Amino acid sequence: MATTLASSTSSLAVSIHEHKNPLAANVQLKGHGSFGRLSAAPAAVPPLTDGIRVVTAAEYKQAAACLAEAFAEDDVVWYPIKTPDRAHLSKEAQWALHVEILEYVTYSHILKGLVTTIGDFDAVALWMPPGQDMDDMVTKFRSGMWRLNYRLSPEGKRRYFTEFLPLLHDTKAATLGARDDESWYLVYIGTKPSAQGKGYCRKLIEHVTRQADGEGRATYLESSNDLNPRIYRRFGFETVRRVHLQRAERDVGLDIMVREPEIGGEVWGEK
Repeated sequence: MATTLASSTSSLAVSIHEHKNPLAANVQLKGHGSFGRLSAAPAAVPPLTDGIRVVTAAEYKQAAACLAEAFAEDDVVWYPIKTPDRAHLSKEAQWALHVEILEYVTYSHILKGLVTTIGDFDAVALWMPPGQDMDDMVTKFRSGMWRLNYRLSPEGKRRYFTEFLPLLHDTKAATLGARDDESWYLVYIGTKPSAQGKGYCRKLIEHVTRQADGEGRATYLESSNDLNPRIYRRFGFETVRRVHLQRAERDVGLDIMVREPEIGGEVWGEK
């Protein structure tokens, strides 16, 4: 899911290979790995410019805190947390779980993807490069993702593991087809409310799309905020479909967007 260019703009996208709980069973996160198999070495990091730097493992909490602020009002991020069987949770407890989940996701991407930031963690982007995944159990345990099997409520687990993750995986695979494993995937991007209007997300996005253009690769994201597709279109993304999460009182929608690579100002493969 990718959608937080400001406090109202955020992007999040996590994929799962099977329609089962990936933490309770040997299920694959976006790919075909198995227990004990580590993914290939991470792809080369695009050249760092405009004050962008790579987030290290020692900084995952700061990066996750930025995303937590950026996604503070995002329906999709709260979808597995604000459930009927957890209605008794205080706002403080809900927020703590919100931050905890983003810490797990951020650390996973530090281990197997690419996490970039700008300023004093004013904006953060989580990417999954081509050919990369979070399949292996080592990453699940090192990142803490396995804890969600115990931290989410029964309804939260159904929403997250049975509906949300399979929907994202299947939609991405259907949208990109043979290019699924060959594209850049913008999983999260968010800006702190205090850092809006400085062009940070533009720099974080273009940092990777320039490389994608050079490689002739598509870039994929899911937008969880209805206001954001028009912003992403400025960077060359186009909405290709819309999907919905349906276990809450009202459906929660996500816009699926793809950016085709550009060469010399033209879309790759077009004249």
